[in-house]
Amino acid sequence: MTTSRAEYGLLEPVARAVAARRGLRLKLVVSGAHLDAAFGRTARDIRLPVAARVPMPAAGDDAASLARAVGRAMGKFASVFAKLKPDVIVLLGDRFELLAPAAAAVALRVPIAHLHGGEASEGVIDEQVRHALTKLSYLHFVAAEPYRRRVLAMGEEPRRVLLSGAPGLENAARLEPLSDAELSRLIGLPLDPPPLAVTYHPCGANPLAELDAVLKAVAASGRRAVFTFAGADAGGRAINARLKAFAARDPRRYRVFASLGARGWLSLLRRCAACVGNSSSGVIEAPLLRAPTVNVGPRQDGRLRAPSIVDCAPSAAAVSAALRRVLSPAFRSRLKGRSPYRGGAVAGRIAAALAAADLSDAPRKTFHGGRA
Repeated sequence: MTTSRAEYGLLEPVARAVAARRGLRLKLVVSGAHLDAAFGRTARDIRLPVAARVPMPAAGDDAASLARAVGRAMGKFASVFAKLKPDVIVLLGDRFELLAPAAAAVALRVPIAHLHGGEASEGVIDEQVRHALTKLSYLHFVAAEPYRRRVLAMGEEPRRVLLSGAPGLENAARLEPLSDAELSRLIGLPLDPPPLAVTYHPCGANPLAELDAVLKAVAASGRRAVFTFAGADAGGRAINARLKAFAARDPRRYRVFASLGARGWLSLLRRCAACVGNSSSGVIEAPLLRAPTVNVGPRQDGRLRAPSIVDCAPSAAAVSAALRRVLSPAFRSRLKGRSPYRGGAVAGRIAAALAAADLSDAPRKTFHGGRA
């Protein structure tokens, strides 16, 4: 199932591999920001058959409104899963809204297969959500060896923890990029000189002030910039409103999009001067595409790092200094196009493991004790 544009871009190759695999049948459930006009209603970008849609509307932009939306959605997911009767439910990542389908699946005794477990996002609540999903899940597909060891340390059984790799890396390596002319038309800006690619999600005690620091540094750089919306976190709508207001002041230099789609975003990463903000894409996919990353603030604390990533505090001076560093010819000459995450045929590995999985005792779990 999928709840946001970012996670769908990673899940799509897995979904296609499942649909093509003999013995497996795909039933795609769409929810969350995909169905919310405030976040671009990105369900229209989904190019696979959809089995069910589960709206999760929030009355406001605050944490309490989002928590109530998740609570209401749990009952909706229970009804959908009872009708679809899935053998296993596949969830990816650490989005808070995934707690609703996960709780419904546990109540219905449907095993969960979780992707990207064992990682860290220490600056936000995603950290707690990710590890909660790990303990609720029966099968685990992890992106790197340190994360496999962490999932084992949480008591999961080794035979159900597969080092599959990061599906985003397979996407980045295999997806045919847009031509320069197509990309320029999509973003509405020339590519010479290359623009900045900026995504900033709510983080810290004052996310709007931190965003303003990023915007001040972007303006001071003299570069054009393409902004994509923040996710459906508390404060996300306020950030998106601020981005639209900033871009409207100079549309010849700045453009903002609810979503560019996976192909558009990855094409932009290939051609951008730098990836700026606090998105996991700057940590996972950008290094493979030789895009230097200015990672702002603590949101991605704890993740594996490639040498192409420069961390900085969420202040205008710190972001400007980091930008000067990654835009220097000396820094760019050292970009290797490598990632600490496993790539290759990730979707195929996951589909094959799902097809071969023994679910006869699911969802029964035994605490293993953390030894491989």
